[in-house]
Amino acid sequence: MSTTSELTTDQVVGYLEATLALVDAELEALGEDSAWHFDPKEWCADQVVGHLIEAEKRGFAGRIREILAGKEKTSAWDQEAVAKERNDCARLGQSLWMEFMGIRHDSIKLVQSLKPGDLGKGIEHPKAGRLTVRDLLHEWIHHDRNHTKQLLAIAQERVWPHMGNSQKFKGE
Repeated sequence: MSTTSELTTDQVVGYLEATLALVDAELEALGEDSAWHFDPKEWCADQVVGHLIEAEKRGFAGRIREILAGKEKTSAWDQEAVAKERNDCARLGQSLWMEFMGIRHDSIKLVQSLKPGDLGKGIEHPKAGRLTVRDLLHEWIHHDRNHTKQLLAIAQERVWPHMGNSQKFKGE
């Protein structure tokens, strides 16, 4: 297996924009089904988007802003409690999309503003230890991909019961 090089900030922006486009397309396709749960233990699409919003504010862009402001320590956040408080299943998917789009555009501007010397700057996290801007940029892309897979799985589960004998093709 060949090794890869770290992403440039321009590449990070490309990935962040790609997530924005995918979230838009999936919410549009799901329409009124964006609050549908295929399993009570799994998030609906609206909850996935709400989590992406909070992770952006509290985790990725939020921590990068803390680092750039010279803060030495950051805090962890209770993702389950925040999700419960947000109550995204009761919101309109379109309002979540608008919130995500606004936050993501601000985050893209933040990434575009980073200078090479900013990438090695860091902050102490109570669970993870030292996190640098470079670390956060790469984890952000990984995190986005994890949750976009969730959105795609929701659409797959949405159509599964209506596939008839086509279900026999699963895995092909």
